[in-house]
Amino acid sequence: MMDGALSGIKVLDFSTLLPGPLATLFLADAGAEVVKVENPARGDEMRHYSPRFGEDSGNFHLLNRGKKSVAVDLKSPEGKESLTALLKQADILVEQFRPGVMARLGLGYDDVRAINPAIIYCSITGYGQTSDMRRAAGHDLNYQAMTGLLALSHGPQSAPVVPPALIADVAGGTYPALVNILMALYRRARTGEGAYLDIAMAESLFPFTYWAMADGKFGGAWPGNGDALVTGGTCRYRLYPTADDRLVAAAPIEQAFWERFCEAIRLEPALRDDTVNPDATLARVSALVAGQTADHWKAVFSEADCCCTVVATLEEALENPHFAERAVFSRKIALPDGKSESALPLPLATGLRATPSDMPHAPRLGESGSAPLSFAKTEGHEA
Repeated sequence: MMDGALSGIKVLDFSTLLPGPLATLFLADAGAEVVKVENPARGDEMRHYSPRFGEDSGNFHLLNRGKKSVAVDLKSPEGKESLTALLKQADILVEQFRPGVMARLGLGYDDVRAINPAIIYCSITGYGQTSDMRRAAGHDLNYQAMTGLLALSHGPQSAPVVPPALIADVAGGTYPALVNILMALYRRARTGEGAYLDIAMAESLFPFTYWAMADGKFGGAWPGNGDALVTGGTCRYRLYPTADDRLVAAAPIEQAFWERFCEAIRLEPALRDDTVNPDATLARVSALVAGQTADHWKAVFSEADCCCTVVATLEEALENPHFAERAVFSRKIALPDGKSESALPLPLATGLRATPSDMPHAPRLGESGSAPLSFAKTEGHEA
């Protein structure tokens, strides 16, 4: 394996499901040695999801390739004792339990810092470690609802639409965790100090509402459901049905792109100033787009270059020549039985990624041993 940007960094991963495992997947892809600590009875809950890929779920393989797994009963004194060497050697610890759980297990930040003062300890939760809500149950949809993000575009009241992505888990959990971990590593390289990182998925969503906050705080009008520029409130940023029940994602916001768009769809000149009678312009644009098929508009908009795209299915997107040219799905997960599948692509620059000759598969539960436990790489590393 070629060294990546984080080669030599050692990560102890107590997290399960999505936010933490995706964060440590980034670290593993950059060359860090990641050891998952799993419950001996079931392991990471994601192992049991469907569809299956070998012994575990496809979801688990996409999120945990290239890591190691140790099976440890954290409630037993012997289990905790078996982690001592790993805790002493680790650069980073990631956990995703509800607040207080790790401390009750004797593995809270103060406990770990006592044996490894330089540890960077990252806790990912829904509501953080300190408020009255810290132990409240929640999932992605709850965090989006609480922060007002969901109110900005949820479809008609009679048939509200659930967002298609787990925004809070990934953008509110994984990415803030990564950013803070890397900044903490940089500071530790200068000062030698470890850090405790309290990552709360709910509050991490507020950067996505910057434009709505500006409208409300500085413009005096808080946006509602789907009535703003970037939520479908104008004809310049909208989804338009086609004749064959597909959708065109039209985003010709700037005037130059709007003019090209109007020419491409042959909108009558009297309706091109969308400030005069916005409803009339919208109705006519909708009718024109609905009069032709998706293939027709693909060809037209490719020529016009006006920020318009036919909405692809995920299956179509995976076969798009653009992504093939960029080698987005070229990396494969290989199983011992010879099966392989495309790995989850991560936005890591090529020069920062560790490049294995064969993509390692996700670990079987406990395949890296039980007690005593130790990282394979014990040499020092200065981040």
